[in-house]
Amino acid sequence: MRSTAGTVEQALVAPRYLAGGGDPGWVTVPLHRAAGWSYGHDPLMPRVILTSPDQLTQLRIDPDPDDPWWTIRHARNADKPAWTATFDARTPAEIIAAFTDALTDPSGPADTGADPYAPLREAKWDTPRHLYGLASPDGITCVEHLGTAGRDLWTVETAVIENPAIWRAYFTGSTPAHLITSVTRSLADQTPVARDPSRIPGFARDRMSVSTHRVPAADIATALERRVSTLTARHTAPPAAAVTRHVPPPRRTR
Repeated sequence: MRSTAGTVEQALVAPRYLAGGGDPGWVTVPLHRAAGWSYGHDPLMPRVILTSPDQLTQLRIDPDPDDPWWTIRHARNADKPAWTATFDARTPAEIIAAFTDALTDPSGPADTGADPYAPLREAKWDTPRHLYGLASPDGITCVEHLGTAGRDLWTVETAVIENPAIWRAYFTGSTPAHLITSVTRSLADQTPVARDPSRIPGFARDRMSVSTHRVPAADIATALERRVSTLTARHTAPPAAAVTRHVPPPRRTR
């Protein structure tokens, strides 16, 4: 970023699903510092492995050009089935972070009966590009639920018709619905995401809106720290005090 007298130039990109990968640390740093995920990757290998405190969930970033870069796997636990979520390299970090933030929320899902399509319908994603699913109003991103119960799959694909897919994400059907909903909610969010102006993707440039402005360099430097502090507070906040209801003494009868 170009710096002038304590300020830097920052770009705001919309729609967010075309903004490119961004900073992976937006996902990995809070997982480690706020949610207590441990890292055990080999520093001599170009990959990152983070494991949840209960050892049931693992995030793996593996820069393989032929496979998804981001893989999150959750092991089978008691009566809950295993599940897997994958994201390609150009998936915006903010969208992956929506998934991991929901995954590590100590309060649990707000709605166990979440419908991943609901945020998209509210945002007018009502024009399917294929036979199934919902597509964004610009037709670039499509979310589909394929298959049958027990063998189903949720997919997200961002592509411009004339070119191969820019990025894809897959969620096995056993992935908790509220986690998939966190992704669709982020997809439907029209708030632009911040990027370094020199690193705005060249693909689909004519399909995105980019505005630049100058912001204090300190704001850029502390953005991740503020995010970590906010997510850490979720784990350290005291439980809500139980409401004590006044119960009148039983009536005495003769």
